[in-house]
Amino acid sequence: MTRKLIIAATTAALAFAATACNTVSGAGEDLQSASDTVADEM
Repeated sequence: MTRKLIIAATTAALAFAATACNTVSGAGEDLQSASDTVADEM
């Protein structure tokens, strides 16, 4: 029982970490795109 709980908690933590990385990566790409647009206009 304890082993299953540890495996479930670890899996959930990895899923949350992967989601956070994708979100930060997407935000970085959006900021880069916005800065490129501003630079092109100047």
